[in-house]
Amino acid sequence: MDFETIYRTYKHLLFSVGYRMLGSVSDAEDMVQDLFTSLKTLDTDNISNLKSYLVKMMTNRCLNYLKSASKQREIYVGAWLPEPLITTNDHDSMGQVVQDETISYAFLVLLQELSSVERAVFVLREVLGYEYGEVAEMLNKTEINCRKIYSRAKVKVNQGKERNLGELGETEPLVKKFLHAVHTGNFKDFVSLLTDDAVLISDGDGKRRTALKTIFGKQRILALFEGIAAKGSLQGNWLPMLNNSQIGLVLVKDQIADIVICFDMDENRLQANQVFKMMNPDKLQHISSVLGCHKSSDLFVL
Repeated sequence: MDFETIYRTYKHLLFSVGYRMLGSVSDAEDMVQDLFTSLKTLDTDNISNLKSYLVKMMTNRCLNYLKSASKQREIYVGAWLPEPLITTNDHDSMGQVVQDETISYAFLVLLQELSSVERAVFVLREVLGYEYGEVAEMLNKTEINCRKIYSRAKVKVNQGKERNLGELGETEPLVKKFLHAVHTGNFKDFVSLLTDDAVLISDGDGKRRTALKTIFGKQRILALFEGIAAKGSLQGNWLPMLNNSQIGLVLVKDQIADIVICFDMDENRLQANQVFKMMNPDKLQHISSVLGCHKSSDLFVL
């Protein structure tokens, strides 16, 4: 198989591994490119199972990266959230990978709470469907050890209220109510679609002024949005978008993504129990570049 065919065949699979492991679009893309650069020097014809070999390479690169980046995470200012991934209305293959493998933004947040090894085992076993023996070979561990790691990760995920990706439009009422609230200044109807114990998590890494701690309860969330709206911080062009295969919102100012908001629904899928607010400019660069490369009709819904 020639190099270009290998690249087209496996780049999206490898990105999906990297994105889940790292929680970063840009880092996952860089990792994929670096992997294929190194692959040019290898004789792939002598590799018996190229797919597993590439996934192993990607997984181990991610583990090494996370180990080196652990200190940066420790000094991160406020909550750390994954980088949102915009998908398009057309048949964007990168977006299709994410949707087909059923991962919501909230589930991605949950994955980041696992240790790097737990995350690797969970992604390889639960998401990609590899057998324990294959996972053990990829991570240079015993099969028994991998079973124990997976079991431990599964318990943590279940405690975090594991759920499958819901229907695409289940967050649409929240988006519409939020857009109405931004225009009127009245957020009560929007907050009525949150559970009483809903939480709001913001990520600004100290580069933007935002809540450093989680906001608990819909009344406090109401007070927060009313306060920042009164200061004019929500002014701009709010647009509904496909974020990790769910409808969310992006605030665009001068063609640059300024804020991204997305939601996680409760088990009844009638109200949201989590609101995620991304304001870290470093994690919005990818979205800004996507905004400039696509027609608005390809990106925005409703």
